[in-house]
Amino acid sequence: MVNTNFSYTLAPGETKTIEIAYKNIGKTTWTKKGKEYVSLYTFDAKDRKSVFATKTWLDAAHPALLKEVSVKKGATGHFLLTLKAPIKVGTYKESFDLLAENLTWIPGGEIKLNLEVKKPEIAKSTKTNAKVVSNQAPTPNVALIGTTNAQPLSGLLLLRSAKTIAADAGEQIAFKVGVKNTGTVAWSTREIRASDGNDIALASVSSTAPPKQVTINTNGTVPSGALEFMTFAFTAPPKKGSYLVKYQFAANGVVLPDLTIDIPLDVTSDAGDLLGSPLAVDQSQMDEMHVIAEPIVRVGVLIVDEETANEAIVSCDKNWTLQDGNGTILSNELPNQSVIAFYNKSGLYYYDLGQGLVSTPSYLRFVPNTSDSVCKIENFDKRKTRHAAYAENTFRNILEIRYNSSFDRTWMINEVPMEQYLAGLGETSELSNYEFKKTLITIARTFALYQWERATKHAKEFFHMNSTGDDQVYKGYDYEMRNPSIGRAAADTHGVTVNFDGRTAITPYFSRSDGRTRDWGEVWHGTVDWIKSVPCPCDLANGRTLWGHGVGLSASEALCMANQGKKWDEIIRYFYQGIDLKKRWN
Repeated sequence: MVNTNFSYTLAPGETKTIEIAYKNIGKTTWTKKGKEYVSLYTFDAKDRKSVFATKTWLDAAHPALLKEVSVKKGATGHFLLTLKAPIKVGTYKESFDLLAENLTWIPGGEIKLNLEVKKPEIAKSTKTNAKVVSNQAPTPNVALIGTTNAQPLSGLLLLRSAKTIAADAGEQIAFKVGVKNTGTVAWSTREIRASDGNDIALASVSSTAPPKQVTINTNGTVPSGALEFMTFAFTAPPKKGSYLVKYQFAANGVVLPDLTIDIPLDVTSDAGDLLGSPLAVDQSQMDEMHVIAEPIVRVGVLIVDEETANEAIVSCDKNWTLQDGNGTILSNELPNQSVIAFYNKSGLYYYDLGQGLVSTPSYLRFVPNTSDSVCKIENFDKRKTRHAAYAENTFRNILEIRYNSSFDRTWMINEVPMEQYLAGLGETSELSNYEFKKTLITIARTFALYQWERATKHAKEFFHMNSTGDDQVYKGYDYEMRNPSIGRAAADTHGVTVNFDGRTAITPYFSRSDGRTRDWGEVWHGTVDWIKSVPCPCDLANGRTLWGHGVGLSASEALCMANQGKKWDEIIRYFYQGIDLKKRWN
C-alpha cells in the first residue's frame, strides 16, 4: 500500500473542505448504497474518533460517503472531506482510508494528512476549499488523482436541492444548485441552459431570453475556488409518468461540457387526483356553514444544506423558548439570543446554547412567547447566496427544524396563522392594483386552506406547502414590511374563501394566458364544474404567450380587469363559475 502524505495549515476552529478524487482501477464497481457501499473512514486505529470531525460526518470516525451513486472500473469517484480544526494549536496527523463496507479496505486508498493548527494572526481563518493533488503511480484497485493542470473554465456540481423530484402534474418546481469554480478564471456570467434530450418542454424566464437560457446571473464575479448558488424553475408535465429534465451550466458564455444537471422527475399525480385526496381534518370543518378557527399552516421555507453549512442559527426578537417535538422546554432564551441547531445522519438533532453541543432524538422548535414575535434564520441571507436584493430570512411565529427520511433532507418549517402567512406572500407586489391584490389573496387563501384540509404531497415532509412556486411564493416578514398593502388586502378579505357546492373549491391560477384559459379537462383528467375556459381579451390584445398550466385564473388578465375598474369578487367569479365567497373564520 502506498501512503500518500499531504500538509495543510488551519487556524483554530477553521473549517477546510478537501476534495479527494480516486480512480477505480479494480474489477468491482463502487457504490454509494447497498451492503458493500464505499466510504472514507479514519485509519491507523479502528473506529478512531478524529478531533477534526464536523457535524457533516456520519460519526466521528466516518467522515464521508462516495459522492457518485456508482463508480465503474476506470471511472473516478469523489469524496468531500471536511475538517474543523481544534482550538488547541499544534501539529496533528490524520489518516483516512477507503472501505467497502462489510467487505474489505480498498488497497491504495489511504491518505495521510499533516495538519498544523496556528493562531489566527498567522493563519487567516476563512472557510476554504482545497483539492488533493498527487502524482504518485497507481496502486492495485485505486489511484489517488488530482488536477495539477487546471482548466481556465471548469466547474464541479457540489449541491443540488434534491436527487429526484416528486411532483404533481403542472406543478412549478424550483430547483437549486451549488456549483464550484474549479478553473483558473473568475466567472463574470453564470447561466443555466436547457439541454437537448429533455423529456419536457422548458420555457425561458423572460420573452427576451435566448431560447435555451433558463436563468442568468451577472452580479459580481465568482473567483476560482468559490461556490455559486443558482435557483431556477420549470413546470412538470400535465400527465403522470417518469421524466428526465436536463440542463447545462455555462460560465462567461461558454458551456462547461462536464457540468450537466440531470433531474429525474416523477409526476406522481395529475391535478385531478387532488380532487379526491383524503381529508386531514374533521369532515365538519369543511362545511362552509361551519365557522372554524383560523388555520395554522406549516410552510417549508428552507432546506438546511450546504447553503447554511448544514445548520440553522435562529433567534427571535422577543423572549422565546427552545422546545423539542413533544413540547418539552429545553431552554428559555432572551430576545435576539441565538441558538445553533442541526440534524446529524446518526439520527440525532443537536443544539448549542453556547455551552457545547447537546443531542436529542426529537426535532427542534423555536417558539416565541408572544404571537407578535418575529424569528430570524441568522445564517441564511439570500443577498449572499442567491444574489437577491433582500435577505428574506425573518418569519412570524414558530420555526421548526425537522428531517424527513422520505426525501433525505432537513427543512426549516414556519408554523404561522393563515392571515399572517398571506401578509408575507410574494405572489404580487406593492405596485399592483389593490383590487387585484384582494383577488389574488383570496384565491391564495383558498389554495392554502385546500392544502390544509387534505393530506397533500408534502405530508411526508411534515408541512402543507413550501415557499416557492411549487406551491405559492412566500417570503415572510421581510416582504410583509416592504409590501404593507398585501397585508391590508388580506385584512380586507379576512377569512374569505372560494367555495362550490358547500365545500372549499380548488382554485388553480397561473401567470398569463395566450388569449383564453383552459378547461380543467384540457390539461388534467376529469371535470371541474367551476373551472371552464373563458376568454382573456387583454392577454390576446397584448400578444401574450401562455406561461403556466393555463387552468383557472390568468394573473395578467385579472390585473387588466382590475385596472379597468372591476372589483375583486367580480374578477374571481369570472374565472371560477358558479362559486360562492364565504367567510370561513373571524
